[in-house]
Parts: sequence; structure tokens; C-alpha cells
Amino acid sequence: MRNDQYVIPGPPVLLPLGVLIMVVSWVILRRRGELTPARLLVTWLAGWYAVAVLGATLLPLHLSFGGEPQLFRINPFPLTQIRPRDSVLNVVMTLPFAAFLHLVFGIRDKMRVIRLGFLMSLAIELTQCVLILTVHDNRWAEANDLIANTLGVCLGYLAFDRLLRVRPLRRSITAERASE
Repeated sequence: MRNDQYVIPGPPVLLPLGVLIMVVSWVILRRRGELTPARLLVTWLAGWYAVAVLGATLLPLHLSFGGEPQLFRINPFPLTQIRPRDSVLNVVMTLPFAAFLHLVFGIRDKMRVIRLGFLMSLAIELTQCVLILTVHDNRWAEANDLIANTLGVCLGYLAFDRLLRVRPLRRSITAERASE
């Protein structure tokens, strides 16, 4: 590692962030009178999912000062320079997104879920691009990731929609929402 390069590791950032999300969600649910074990569990799982996505997309963060940014790490052209393993991982990473939107925020509309998933992915890719250009991070910012993430959200929505057709599961989710 060069002297002018610093690394912000994942665990020291992610673990306190996850615990903070757990405490804040418990306080919010309690103040709203919505604190139930099931609601708390789902909210905590959603929080740790967000922490995992942050960790997978931004950490460890490699900061380097001086020199030229590695512009080859930015690929704005879709369906070029595809790395199949990365595409599969991006699809898998966003599969739970629709379920958490539904369970935590009550968002059910297919197009809204897809739009939010696309915007989340766009925010990730733009952040990675800015980091590459400013602090020479070693991530990749790609249009392919935007496509793979959005595909994962769509597939996750379809899978969760199918799961909701299972009567006992649908009843338990509906009962939890009705108790709010």
C-alpha cells in the first residue's frame, strides 16, 4: 500500500451502524405504538439488509490522493464489458428489496417498487463514480450493475408476490399490518 493510500474497513463502520439502526427502529416503533416482535424483527432484518448492501457496494473504501483516477473503472455503456459473476451477485443482492419495501413501508405497487430499486441502484453507481473520480476508489461504476440490480428488484418483486399467494403467509402479513 502506498503512503498516500488509506483504507476504511467495513466492520468498524457497518457493525455500529447496524446496531444504531436497531436502536433507532425500536425507539420509532415504540413511540408510534407499533412495537410488536414480528414488526421489530422485520425492521431489524431490513436494517441489516441495508447495512449489508452498503458494505457490499462501498466498503472497504480505498482512498488514494494524487495521481489520475482510473477512468476504466467507469463504464456508462450497458451490455459491454459484462462480468457475469458481478451481474449475478448484483441480481441476488437486490432480490429482498421488494419484500422489505412491502413489509416495512407498506409499498406494494409494482412500478413504484421497481422505480425505487432503480433509484437505489443509480445512487449506488453514482456514489461509486464520484468516489472513483475524487478519491480514486477501486470500485467499478457500471451501467451493467444498474441493469442487474433493477432486474434483481423485479425478480424479487415477482417472487414475493408469489409468496403472498400462500394463504398462511399472506394472513400473517395482513394480520401484522392490521395490528398497526
